[in-house]
Amino acid sequence: MTKQEIKQKEEKLLEMTGTFCAQKLNDEYFHLCKKLIKKLGRKKDVPFQRGKLELWAAAVVYAIGSINFLFDKSFEPYMTAEQICEYFGTKKSTVSNKARQIKDMFDIWHFSPEFSTTKMIEDNPFNNLVMVDGFIVPLDTLPPDLQKMVKDARLRGEDIEFLTVKR
Repeated sequence: MTKQEIKQKEEKLLEMTGTFCAQKLNDEYFHLCKKLIKKLGRKKDVPFQRGKLELWAAAVVYAIGSINFLFDKSFEPYMTAEQICEYFGTKKSTVSNKARQIKDMFDIWHFSPEFSTTKMIEDNPFNNLVMVDGFIVPLDTLPPDLQKMVKDARLRGEDIEFLTVKR
C-alpha cells in the first residue's frame, strides 16, 4: 500500500471518529482519537492498512474510552461499548480485541498521560505520590524545592519514576 493510500485511510478514520465524537462525545475525545490515529499512521507497519475502517475507528474510540472510564456510568461522558459498536456497525468482541491490540502496541493504560482526558489527568490518584529512595511517599511531604522540581517535570510531560535524596 502506498503512502498516499495510507494517508487517505487515515483521513477517513479521522473523519469517522470526528463525526462520532461530535455527535456522541466531545471535542477532547476527538483530539485524543486523532492523536492515536496519527500515531498508528506513523508505525512502520501501519495497522489500519488492513481490515475494515469502521472496525479501526470503533477500536480507536473504544481504546481511548476504556482508559478514560467512558463505560462507567458514574463518569461523564458515558457510553456503552455496545453503543460504539452499533454506531460503527461492528461486533463488540472484534472491536475489543483490536482496542487491546492498540493499547498493547503503545503501552496505553489507565492514567496514561498522553491519551487521558483533562479530568482523568487532574483526578489521577498518583499525582500526589513520588518514589524516594525506593519508598512511595506523598509529594507534599518533600521539601518545597523538590516538590517544585517534580511538578515542573510533570508539566513538561517528563515521567519521574524515582528520586534519590542526598543527605
